[in-house]
Amino acid sequence: MSQSAKRFVVSQLDKAGITPNGDRPTDPQIHDERLWARLLRDGTLGLGESYMDGWWDAPELDQFLFKLMNAHIQDAFPKDLAELWSVARGKLLNLQRLHVTEVGEKHYDIGNDLYAAMLDKRMIYSCAYWRDAGDLDAAQEAKLDLVCRKMGLAPGMHILDIGSGWGGFLQFAAERYGVSGVGVTVNKDQAALANARTAGLNVAA
Repeated sequence: MSQSAKRFVVSQLDKAGITPNGDRPTDPQIHDERLWARLLRDGTLGLGESYMDGWWDAPELDQFLFKLMNAHIQDAFPKDLAELWSVARGKLLNLQRLHVTEVGEKHYDIGNDLYAAMLDKRMIYSCAYWRDAGDLDAAQEAKLDLVCRKMGLAPGMHILDIGSGWGGFLQFAAERYGVSGVGVTVNKDQAALANARTAGLNVAA
């Protein structure tokens, strides 16, 4: 079984120009020969879980995955019933959405005034960058600018901010880097304040 599984998986990878244990950055290095049967049995789910288990790795993981998807290799593998059930259950019940909404209501639905008093002027609810900053406002702007530069933001780009809070990052990125964007938050008070603050900018929550 293991050898036939290996032959099948290797033949599929070859269609994407991928060679197991090859010398290209996109070639996966195999550390556990049980991988082949696992991929044949579990498909894409097995690919991700075996990577987390250390059964394989690739120097350029993102490019390796891109080559797989571009060649539609996943279509050749059986769909895992447990994975399909998990997806179906999630679509039907959406338990995570219910939980996130509950947490959002308990944590944030206590008015914006408290958070305005404890946070910086943009109401950024995360760590700040204090290297050259003298106060919280400057430290948060330094952090936001560092994030924007690392992302390589430039005018004309469009960004999605999941967990956008009061819209401080979107506001900063639009003002300083000329981007447009959409923010996502489960809290109505946050969204209302974010939209009020970004009026006139090409962003919305």
